[in-house]
Amino acid sequence: MAKVTFDKERCKGCGLCETVCPKHIIALEKEIINQKGYHPAGVTDPASCIGCAFCATMCPDAVITVEK
Repeated sequence: MAKVTFDKERCKGCGLCETVCPKHIIALEKEIINQKGYHPAGVTDPASCIGCAFCATMCPDAVITVEK
């Protein structure tokens, strides 16, 4: 199982990672606001992650880490 982590304080909530996830398990966390005032992205179902790292590749700020 892959492990995806987000640096939520650096995430600007652009949503690019959401659009490229083939499993559709990444979403902006509407209940959280980081110090910059953005809703950061997060994984809704970590067990479904296949570790493709498309999200990390697409992230313009390199806030996503994928470990297999």
